Amino acid sequence: MTTSSQEQPAAAPDPSPDSAPADAVPRGHARRWLILGVICLAQLTVLLDNTVLNVAIPSLTREMDASTADIQWMINAYSLVQSGLLLSAGNAADRYGRRKMLIVGLALFGAGSLVAGLAQSSGQLIAARAGMGVGGALLLTTTLAVVMQIFTPEEQPKAIGIWSAVNSLGFAAGPLVGGFMLNHFWWGSIFLINLPVVALALAAVAAYVPESRNRQGDRPDLVGAVLSTIGMTALVFAIISGPEHGWTSGTVAVSAGTAAVVLGVFAYWESRIPYPMLDLHFFRNRRFTGAVGGLVLITFGMGGALFLLTQYLQFVLGYGPLEAGLRTAPMALTVVALNFTGVGTKWSAKMGTPLSIAVGMGLMAAGLVSIATLTGHGYGGTLLGLVLIGAGTAIGSPVMAHAVMSSVPREKAGVGAGINGTLAEFGNGLGVAVLGAVLNARFAALVPVAAASLPAALAAAGSDRERAEITGAFSSGLETSLLVGSVAVLLGGLIAASLLRRADRVDAWARRDGADAQAFPPDRNPRRREGQDERP
Repeated sequence: MTTSSQEQPAAAPDPSPDSAPADAVPRGHARRWLILGVICLAQLTVLLDNTVLNVAIPSLTREMDASTADIQWMINAYSLVQSGLLLSAGNAADRYGRRKMLIVGLALFGAGSLVAGLAQSSGQLIAARAGMGVGGALLLTTTLAVVMQIFTPEEQPKAIGIWSAVNSLGFAAGPLVGGFMLNHFWWGSIFLINLPVVALALAAVAAYVPESRNRQGDRPDLVGAVLSTIGMTALVFAIISGPEHGWTSGTVAVSAGTAAVVLGVFAYWESRIPYPMLDLHFFRNRRFTGAVGGLVLITFGMGGALFLLTQYLQFVLGYGPLEAGLRTAPMALTVVALNFTGVGTKWSAKMGTPLSIAVGMGLMAAGLVSIATLTGHGYGGTLLGLVLIGAGTAIGSPVMAHAVMSSVPREKAGVGAGINGTLAEFGNGLGVAVLGAVLNARFAALVPVAAASLPAALAAAGSDRERAEITGAFSSGLETSLLVGSVAVLLGGLIAASLLRRADRVDAWARRDGADAQAFPPDRNPRRREGQDERP
């Protein structure tokens, strides 16, 4: 008897994950856990660089005579290029090979790190950071796409949980690594430290990560790639520029208008061609729509709130950059402890996807409320809030990422990872801008000092009483911003959970209809014969 593709023995030699027919049941790669460690190492290099530069700003200002605009572009060049290229990078990984693009991304990121570490001017450093953004876009999309290829559907939640824990570890470790290097070496060391990690990751990827790609042979969507890159870059630039130039300024208006027009043309183009880079039919899937909608609101609240928290620790509680980094570490350590041990995955499996997201986001919102309402009690309230946020992240974030990725066809895993990364960048940037604006508005209303920032206001204060009033006003503004962020996180969790629950109900009815179709001929199916349709 002929064996079908779904019944092939598991002991077959390591296949390329995409070499099987589309309807075959995916089989886990024999060395999948080793490969996961390799791609997490590659991921960590990018994540560290997202935050490590913040602690070097005083050194760069002093040693390179960098202006405020130079510093902003050193930070923003990386995020602008990376966020603008995520969709195109994911599409390239699907088409040309995920392992190949992972290697290219590591090489570009390493070359950019070398140039950045040896830069002699602000312009050179800005250009190097932009180059690192190209490599970062390729790495962020290919790592998650590879996870979806080498693990079975049953193992994917645990693998994504570990991948998510590495994300949190990178976020927390960035300021610590940067602070340590600056205490012992010059500012360029924060970039050169990437080189040995990149070299190790390159060797490991070449040796262990299998190649996989979409073998359908779709033509490259070059127009879509250009439009998506321009549109997303303009949108992120508008968000970044809003707090500095004003939301009604010409710079922001032109950038936002360009983004709206170009992204509109991109959506029209993608809906008209037979080989779209981004299949807009994905958004008709309730599971996909619920996951991405919740993701934007969650990253909005969390990104903005945690950005403001670092300022509170330094400006109000008086911690230095390294001390502030150490005091935000409990959040990442909680995520690592729950996800590396598998506890978070077990809880999520018992609760199911919708409830896991609702509980996780509820814990994150409670953590933000704890920080907001207990700021007057020193670090204790902050510590409680960070642990709650970490627990919520460990439960909710991997489930959310898996919901996005599992809603996308397996051969489009790179595009799915690009969507996940793009929306996370968008939500994070919007959260920093909007919650920062809420803080600044509240601060300006309470402080009768014409100063643009807390340090400037403190410098202009003439007495200890005035300084106390200024820090109190900043704490009040921080409380308001954190509460707004907590509402966004909770709302995002509830929206995602509701839509995913509806998607589960529809899927259950579809499976039941399929069982009825097999048990009864069409004219004998009880529901069809009686004309009943109870689906929601």
